[in-house]
Amino acid sequence: MRQRKNTDRPLRVMFQDEARFGRISAPKACWARKPVRPTVGVQLIREYVYVFGAVSPEDGQHDSLVLPVANTEAMSVFLEELSRRYPEEALLIFMDQAGWHKAKALRIPENIELAFLPPYSPDLNPQEQIWDELREKFFGNKLFKALQTVIDTAVKGLRVLEKAPNLIKSLTASDWILNPS
Repeated sequence: MRQRKNTDRPLRVMFQDEARFGRISAPKACWARKPVRPTVGVQLIREYVYVFGAVSPEDGQHDSLVLPVANTEAMSVFLEELSRRYPEEALLIFMDQAGWHKAKALRIPENIELAFLPPYSPDLNPQEQIWDELREKFFGNKLFKALQTVIDTAVKGLRVLEKAPNLIKSLTASDWILNPS
């Protein structure tokens, strides 16, 4: 077992991931009263932004940042922001093994330690549940006239979710995370 670096600070365990949001739509099933048959527009415009997110399932805390790209520099910016938001805590952040998560140029703040989930196992990352909720509640069957509208929608949805820690806990907290024994 690896020794913790920051034993003088309380430990916060978080799960991190990033997701792409853009102007390509993916029609989803929806309800309508009989005999109405709902119609949903589709667009294939390849403009995207990336949302970096980290969730603490134990208390339902969620932090996110909307960035134009997903790469080592963007990941460094996100880690620096997490460090700034939790200066009195040691952060143990679990994440997948994307190339920019393990890059030598990645800047890891002193109060953060990274741990990696097994390859090809998104089901182990509770942050994936946040992406599902955001897509379902804020992006489902919508067309966006501009990339700024995508950003505004993502920010609005993230603010709603981040103000609802009980919802975040219900989406992300499972017994194996909170009580691994």
